[in-house]
Amino acid sequence: MMRTIKSIATLLFVATISVSAFAQEKKAPASPAATATGKIGDATITINYSSPAVKGRTIWGGLEKYDVVWRAGANDATTFETDKDIKVEGKTLPAGKYSFFLIPKESGTWTAIFNKEPKQWGAYKYEAAKDQLRVDVKVKALKETQERLVYKIEKKGFALEWDKVSVPVAVK
Repeated sequence: MMRTIKSIATLLFVATISVSAFAQEKKAPASPAATATGKIGDATITINYSSPAVKGRTIWGGLEKYDVVWRAGANDATTFETDKDIKVEGKTLPAGKYSFFLIPKESGTWTAIFNKEPKQWGAYKYEAAKDQLRVDVKVKALKETQERLVYKIEKKGFALEWDKVSVPVAVK
């Protein structure tokens, strides 16, 4: 009888540990971290961001408000790093690491911002006084919905693509 009780207790203990371990397994993050790296001219560009999904939501003018500084991703502010001085939309951006923000607009050009404070959570403590560079960029409509936010680096610059919008930024 005592042996049976010990066996049952041991079995319950093992089952409890197994269930506890299973419950502690992490779910995949809603906005996983991602990195885009590439060369534009002689400069190596690295963009670190978190990649949210559309999930049937209204993104522009809904989840992401118009005329408000946005972290250009999820979670921490997106960071943009260049190992050489570059020209962004014809304006000089010194080599360094920056937080990258956008100001979406309902129509017309959007504003791309390179801020000197690269370590920020979202845009909650964003300070315009720390902007290194602001440029206006023309957005383009995508033919198909881009479900998950992505950055692409190409020979002539980089682009953020999400939902039905591409935000290309010219770099030399």
